Amino acid sequence: MPPNPLVLGVETSCDDTACAVVDGEGRVISTVVSSQLAVHRPFGGVVPEMASREHLRNWPAVSREALETAGVELGEVDLIAATRGPGLIGALLVGLSLGKAMAYGLDKPFCAIHHLEGHLYSPFLGTAGEPADSPPAGFLGLVVSGGHTTLFEVDGEETRTLAETRDDAMGEVFDKVGKRLGLPYPQGPVVDELAESGNPSRSPLPVARCSDRSLDFSYSGLKSQTLVEIERLERQGVDTDLGAVADGEMPSPVLDLIAGFRAAAVAQILDRLERLHRRQPIELLAVSGGVAANRLLRRELVDWAASRSVELRLVPLVYAGDNAAMIAHAALIRHRRGLVDDPLVADAASRIPL
Repeated sequence: MPPNPLVLGVETSCDDTACAVVDGEGRVISTVVSSQLAVHRPFGGVVPEMASREHLRNWPAVSREALETAGVELGEVDLIAATRGPGLIGALLVGLSLGKAMAYGLDKPFCAIHHLEGHLYSPFLGTAGEPADSPPAGFLGLVVSGGHTTLFEVDGEETRTLAETRDDAMGEVFDKVGKRLGLPYPQGPVVDELAESGNPSRSPLPVARCSDRSLDFSYSGLKSQTLVEIERLERQGVDTDLGAVADGEMPSPVLDLIAGFRAAAVAQILDRLERLHRRQPIELLAVSGGVAANRLLRRELVDWAASRSVELRLVPLVYAGDNAAMIAHAALIRHRRGLVDDPLVADAASRIPL
């Protein structure tokens, strides 16, 4: 294999069918993501079996567009990578099987990539066709998404989990609160947008901490408290069904509650980072995952890092959600370390540690 291989990435861990081509310097030559929002929206969330079938239906067009945009034939690719987990097992099996089949059929090296490994290194990707920045030997990684809220310590080739969610992840509670308010799927980004119009000081909510002083995250309490506050507003006669609001103004008490909910969710992230920073000063913080697109979180992280002289790498918004460019990029990093997987042995897993 050449020292600067052309990498094809496949990502199907949930409801996005994605394919990307990344060159040997980490340039994203093409990245294509096909959303399944229209399919799952009537159900208010992702239906696993439907997601698997949609991946099979979408893959031919997605892969064809990715290769055509990159200006290469499949046979010209040097390394193939696919997500092996965590995620929806049926969805994972589609993408992983495709990746393994291509690698085996074309006699190309193969990498089975951990989904969070892809997110972890995604803040180092460029958005304008430039080479990816080389990750430093050591940094702190924060991955925040619908299924994960995790702090990682990267030290060379070793990655250690410092903290993770004990119940609901941050993105998960945004979706659940939004669903309770009658918002369409995906609810989280809509909740974030609506929170911009509210006043969090009018509806403050507590910031959760674990009783054992752990850095672990816990969002189920915040979710429950927010649902209680929604019921309280309803008893006061406030209409909380935001999905039924046409072009009229949103009820200000509900917007204030949403803003208070978002502020408490983000404050928990900052609380963990601050406590960790006091224990062992953070030099570089790389933040990724779908929830890294949250407006307030991005603003607060910039201010926090600047005031403490912490170098901050926020994932570019185009790579915040699930995408195959991050999978190909992670495979490229593995290739540089001489790591590959046997396509006949690699298997999918819905839950696997990094």
